[in-house]
Formats: sequence, structure tokens, C-alpha cells
Amino acid sequence: MNTSGDRLKALLHECGLTPSDFAAQRSVTPQHVNNWFRRGVPLARLDEMADLFCVHRRWLRSGEGPKHPNPILRSGPPRPPHTNPPTPLSAHSGRLLQVPFYALQHGLLVPVANHHLRLPTTALKALGVAAQNAICLAMPAANMAPLIPLEATLAVDLSMTEVMEGETYALLHNGTLRVNNLSLGPHGTLYLHSHDRRNYAVERYTRAQRQAQGLEILGWVFHWSHFRRHRPS
Repeated sequence: MNTSGDRLKALLHECGLTPSDFAAQRSVTPQHVNNWFRRGVPLARLDEMADLFCVHRRWLRSGEGPKHPNPILRSGPPRPPHTNPPTPLSAHSGRLLQVPFYALQHGLLVPVANHHLRLPTTALKALGVAAQNAICLAMPAANMAPLIPLEATLAVDLSMTEVMEGETYALLHNGTLRVNNLSLGPHGTLYLHSHDRRNYAVERYTRAQRQAQGLEILGWVFHWSHFRRHRPS
């Protein structure tokens, strides 16, 4: 691949997109896309194309440097590193399990030192949540308010990524943490729903769009909690 046009063509092939489908998505003619293949991606479109396919602008333009800013997005959602062998909940004799907090940094889940949420072991067992798959995250946006307020504590089961209609999931989208209710449409189309429907529209992503935009399901949100910010007057 010697030109940015060659690299664009290869990216479309990776995502299973035809040039005509891609042209329709970007609101240009197929001839425009063919011209980009032959002459290279226009400089004015480089940032747009790099963001769309989760690749470095420099790599797309010249072929130099790393291809992806967050290579882990291409191989599946990040998982917390296991420093010890997984332990089944049945091995925990205590009534409460310490579920570790994680934060997203540069597309990677990183443990927050000395920060845990204590949850009842029996409740997790009843839900089928294994100890090694449970982590906590902070609610990143207000789209699920008032059901799940901004910065509420979320408990996520990383092992459950199968979409169950209407359930709440933590997601990665272009390296950004999101939380939405999910549903599946025809041909694997994924629909993202917010609880605040007045301010957040339903979003629709085809399989190709999910791959191109690094949209991955991290896991099922099985618990959330929060403290009120202010005492009522």
C-alpha cells in the first residue's frame, strides 16, 4: 500500500464495506470514492477518515507510524489484567465481595488503587456474576438520567456481552466509555437507547459501522448506586 487511497481501500475491505455503500454513508458519489482510491484521500478529509476508522492521521496519509491509536479496540474490549488466578465466588467465605474500580485511560481499563465497592456475595452468585468478571466504573454521561445519574457507581459483568433486549451495558466507542440500553435489529444492527429520550436520540450502527468506529460491548451493568449531591433545604 503506497498511497492513502490504497490504505482507505484496505480499510473498507477490513470493515466489509463496498465503495458504493461507503459513498452513501459519507454523502458523496461513488466516483468521489474511486477518485480517493486513485489520487489519495483529500487533505480536508483526512481527519474525518482517521476518526471514522480509528486510525492515526499520519498513518493514513503517509503509511508511517502505528496504524491504530488503541490497537486493543481492534481485538476486542479491554479486560482487567489478572494478577491472580480467577477465584469462583464459592471460594469467598465472606458475606461481602470487594469489587475493584477501574477507569478508562487511553482506551484501556486501568485499576484505581485502593478503591472498591463492597457487594453481597450471595447477590452476585444469584445473578451468575463471577468474582473475576465484576468491576466498577463511574457513569460517564447524563444520557441515562434520572435512572442512572452522572458519576453514579456502576457494577459491570465483563463476561456478559450478548445483547439482551432493553438491558443496560457499558460500551467502548472510539475509545470513549458509554452506557446505554441496547437492542438488536435486522442483520446485526445495534441500537443504542438512552433513558433521557428528550435530549438523546436513538443511535443505529451496522456491523460495519461498529467495526469501523471501534464500538465494543464491555459488559452488562447489573448494579448502580449514587449519593445525592446536596441535602434538601
